[in-house]
Amino acid sequence: MPKAAYITFLGRSTWALVNAYHAVLREKGFWPEQVYIIAEEPYTESTQKAAGGIGIISESFGLRPEVHLRTVPEADFAGAGRMVGSLVRTLGEEGFVVGLDITSGRKAMVAGALVATARAGLEIRHIYYLAMKSIDNVAKPYMMIPFQIQQIRDFTREQEAALSA
Repeated sequence: MPKAAYITFLGRSTWALVNAYHAVLREKGFWPEQVYIIAEEPYTESTQKAAGGIGIISESFGLRPEVHLRTVPEADFAGAGRMVGSLVRTLGEEGFVVGLDITSGRKAMVAGALVATARAGLEIRHIYYLAMKSIDNVAKPYMMIPFQIQQIRDFTREQEAALSA
């Protein structure tokens, strides 16, 4: 089984980041050895809390990934693209399969990352998004949110399935 790396963005919601990670482990079976949390400068005060959540959830699955924290300036489309592009390139060269979680990322960071990796021809094997049918009362642990209002999506796999249909 290839090594896995998980890249996620910290925006306004730490719960969104942590819950999406939990859903990816539980529902998709993507178990990373490396986790990268990329935060915009206004949200860096929450990075330790997010890293702690990642650690607790990982341990419940018997995992101990290395957690790395990175920061980019607020709404820095190009900077986010360069950072994620560089990470994806390096991780790919090291033999990692890369999963990118866009759930809690703000638009400029997500768009920058996706545009940069696509233009560079870099492979992101999974693009995860935890979709919520309602945002009422979701600032709590993943397992406490009714499953019927949430769905973990893998846009890359969905696109592959649509193209092969």
